Amino acid sequence: MKTVVVGTRRSGLAKTQTLQLIESLKKKNPDVNFEVKEIVTKGDRIVDRQLSKVGGKGLFVKEIEHALKVGDIDMAVHSLKDVPSELPEGFKLSAVPIREDRRDAFLSNDNIPFKELPAGAIVGTSSLRRAAQLQELRDDITVNWVRGNIDTRIQKMRDGEYDAIILAAAGLKRMGWSDDIVTEYFDPEEFVPAVAQGALGVEIRDDDREVHEILSTIHDEVTATETTAERTFLKRMDGSCQVPIGASAQFVDDEIYLTGLIMSEDGNEKYLVKKSNDDPVALGNLVADEMEKMGAKEIIDEINKNK
Repeated sequence: MKTVVVGTRRSGLAKTQTLQLIESLKKKNPDVNFEVKEIVTKGDRIVDRQLSKVGGKGLFVKEIEHALKVGDIDMAVHSLKDVPSELPEGFKLSAVPIREDRRDAFLSNDNIPFKELPAGAIVGTSSLRRAAQLQELRDDITVNWVRGNIDTRIQKMRDGEYDAIILAAAGLKRMGWSDDIVTEYFDPEEFVPAVAQGALGVEIRDDDREVHEILSTIHDEVTATETTAERTFLKRMDGSCQVPIGASAQFVDDEIYLTGLIMSEDGNEKYLVKKSNDDPVALGNLVADEMEKMGAKEIIDEINKNK
């Protein structure tokens, strides 16, 4: 029996989504044995600082890619939003399974809707993108940094450190939380999610045809096309988690519509572009072209220079 070693981060969410993916693979490939190897990444080790202040790109993938390169693992399961828009030589994204919910979920004590939070309310997030959009929508609230796994963040809110927090809907659903815990879901057209939010990406050595064939059984072309448009935009804009940047692409009939967002960290400057095309790479570049014409690249260049 063929054995495939699967690399994953050690966090609860990473392990859970990896095991869920393996279950899907087993159904399609009953003659393959899958083993899980947990790997601690730099992003997992840094728990006392904002990730945007530590570098951003590749914080959750570099150690896993090293294990892939030296043959300790045969495939790596990532949250696709953590994967840099350009992979190192020798690797490829072999499969992008069907996407989970792309939206951001708003959780609050006493289920108070976002628009009804009292002035001065404290909202927790570790994302510059979320923070910038929150500040633009409500300049009378305080956005404070929060780290930790889903359970830790929810507990901090319940303990009164925060009046509300924002989490990825996909993570909540994969970890088995019911909709009851969510006060409201933000519309991805109005509160733009992270690039590839809710999607997984499976990375392999680019010459491993056997594992690529196995992974083809769970690949979802719609999700792959949408996230290609989003990641093309990200790559062109040189975005990272040091920059408030978001994108959401969706098929409507045979056209792909892509909404791209770039903001200043304080939420005072906002660039929002929506375009459609039938080619994901052309679409990502179209939205990036428009952003550059509007001057959005200057925000990114300034942030990157200061960091």
